[in-house]
Amino acid sequence: MVILFNHRVSVLALFRLLLEGAVLFIAFVLVALMHNADLHHQNTGLATAALTFAAVMVGAISAFGLYRHEANYSPTVGIIRTGFAVTIGFTVAYLAFFPLPWSQIYQGILPHALLPAVACLLLTRGALASGIGLDVFAHRVVVLGTGADALAVERALSLAKPDVRLVGFYPLSLSDSVVVPRHQVLSATVPLDEIIKSQRIKELIVAVREQRGGSLPVSQLLACRLQGIRVTDLSGFFERVTGEVPVNCLKASWLIYGEGFRQGWGRRTVKRCFDVLAALLLLGLSSPIMVATAIAIFVEGGCPIIFRQERVGHGGRVFRLIKFRSMRIDAEKDGTPRWASSNDSRVTTVGRWIRRTRIDELPQIFNVLKGEMSFVGPRPERPYFVAQLTDKIPFYGARHSVKPGLTGWAQVRYTYGASVEDAEKKLQYDLYYVKNHTLLLDFLVLLRTIHVVLHARGSR
Repeated sequence: MVILFNHRVSVLALFRLLLEGAVLFIAFVLVALMHNADLHHQNTGLATAALTFAAVMVGAISAFGLYRHEANYSPTVGIIRTGFAVTIGFTVAYLAFFPLPWSQIYQGILPHALLPAVACLLLTRGALASGIGLDVFAHRVVVLGTGADALAVERALSLAKPDVRLVGFYPLSLSDSVVVPRHQVLSATVPLDEIIKSQRIKELIVAVREQRGGSLPVSQLLACRLQGIRVTDLSGFFERVTGEVPVNCLKASWLIYGEGFRQGWGRRTVKRCFDVLAALLLLGLSSPIMVATAIAIFVEGGCPIIFRQERVGHGGRVFRLIKFRSMRIDAEKDGTPRWASSNDSRVTTVGRWIRRTRIDELPQIFNVLKGEMSFVGPRPERPYFVAQLTDKIPFYGARHSVKPGLTGWAQVRYTYGASVEDAEKKLQYDLYYVKNHTLLLDFLVLLRTIHVVLHARGSR
């Protein structure tokens, strides 16, 4: 793991990103020089064009979810997504070349460079998938505990961290219940420090929720820590690996003493500038779509076209969120708020389409410009549901310590929430965002939002 802008990034993921970017860069330079010898004298311009090409292609690939280890799709789906990513990357790169010197030459080279670059990229991916040289990046860990929490740790590692090697589970006593695979349970008769040395362990994950009453080998853990071995508790582990903070193992001390939760004026100013610029850009790009949507809603069901609804925002203050109307006018004629369900009969024909593509959310750009919302943040909920969820879910009010967002970390990591259980799961992602929000995380959320919208995931 390395720390990048206050976020922990897998060494393998960073290596893969830099390697693929370098492959794309070199492929473009070589093809450009083969097609135009005069470019030998335009080193700076050629390097800028190649860097632009590599950055755009990596961004497009990321937007289609092709860097996500947990995305378990078939090879056919992977090829289709790669094709779409390459097509969009080509288009954006072509447009991005306009401001550059010799832009027409680079735009002419682009079609010739695309096929060799993609071929080199696929060869690189094939080599990485075969595991060539990846043991160098292996992060070897031991999990303390053999119960349900230890099993949850193993599953999280297998889904999210391909560069982590789970050596085994160390039982805290001979009488511990064993839920994990027995062949991975280490001998409790061997001292922990000996296992650390012989197995070249880098980290200990304490998968024990109750740590009082002498259940932990504190002296051994302290000795390991003094040797430079990382010791991680459950909250810290899930925060780092899954991008969420499980409420059931969360303590108030994590909120009080933990790092993060940056709310300084500098951070607020930068985020506000980012919100305004991003909202204005999206407004300019989406205006034709918004006009067409308004006409379609009016033709199908008349007015009102815009739907206004009270939501709870920053600091618990209530504001009126605006959306395109996607349900019948009498959707809540009895006055009782209800979550939208799958295949909800209240949704209109146009509404079903604009909800799938998230077009119904576009009017919230004006909420962002007014300062009631941010571009990225926890999704605002209705006061009726907030009152219920605050009573049932611990720390639910913590999500109101930042402005709600047009999109958010929970929205791109989890499906649509329509129950208390879903709200609790989404809160775990919201707590991660509240604790770790930076412009880098906002940018990652925006990239994943593109992926979610393109695949109509999580809509109802």
